Amino acid sequence: MIYLLYGEDEYLRDETLKKIKKSFGEIQLGINYVQIDENNVSNIISDIQTPAFGFPKKLIIAKNTGLFKKKNPLSIKLTNFLEENKDNLDDVDIVFIEETVEKNELYSKIEKIGKVQEFKEQKLPQLIVKVKSIAKAYDVEIKDNIAAYFIECVGTNMSDIINEIRKLIEYAGKGGEIKKEDVDNLCIKKAESIIFDLTDNLGKKKIKDAIDVLHNLLNAKEPLQRILIMLYNHFKKLYIIKLAEIENKDVSQSLKLKPNQVFLINKYKMQAKSFNKEELRSLLEELINIDGSSKSGSLDIEVGLEAVLCKYCS
Repeated sequence: MIYLLYGEDEYLRDETLKKIKKSFGEIQLGINYVQIDENNVSNIISDIQTPAFGFPKKLIIAKNTGLFKKKNPLSIKLTNFLEENKDNLDDVDIVFIEETVEKNELYSKIEKIGKVQEFKEQKLPQLIVKVKSIAKAYDVEIKDNIAAYFIECVGTNMSDIINEIRKLIEYAGKGGEIKKEDVDNLCIKKAESIIFDLTDNLGKKKIKDAIDVLHNLLNAKEPLQRILIMLYNHFKKLYIIKLAEIENKDVSQSLKLKPNQVFLINKYKMQAKSFNKEELRSLLEELINIDGSSKSGSLDIEVGLEAVLCKYCS
């Protein structure tokens, strides 16, 4: 059997891979089990052809190989090989694992002769149900609004959700309840969530709190250039909301959010109320200037960001 497992949710992909490996049975690396990545993908056809000595079947796991990009010569060669040998592949299972794919000739071939499965990050209602069910399994309660806040903080990736909810469950203890302050004190927040906190403080003119949030990002070893880009993208979304509201356009379409990010629209709208269109435009121009000045060496990004925060909190 040939599988293609792809999508943003690494946890769900890995869980499916575990089931495939478990059903396959005993594996011996280098004998009936081969791992392939972008560094040794050129050997994939010979690996498929090489028999599993002493075993009835071979398992090949090919991860992040670049084979699912259009106009890849090796992808075309492998597609032709699979077509020519589709009736002679009973002694090998091949599992391709990718985060993103282009629907090229190899993708189409696997759709016809194998199994393709996409793992999208789930939407907020599904994630709330999942979080509550995990907590309930340990006799711990978490209310819907706290579960939603928790997901806003840690993101929609299932692997991150499970890692963080385990800490909260352990802290609450059997029969306990997870509170908002527990999420704030114990969970590792995604940088994107922290940008929301920074923007809240900026909108409320809380200069010290805004600077503290910036320093927390820096202390977490978040690269300055990435912070600058995230701030720019965040304020760009707020500016787009202002324009959409003025022109009576659909905000969700204007923001071009992924389906699992739509639940953030109301939060963006609330933050946009703290700024007028001119302020947001000016903020974007200031951030662009910081980027240009930092690349020319005439300004340190941290100093530039602190100056912008002070200016708009004054």
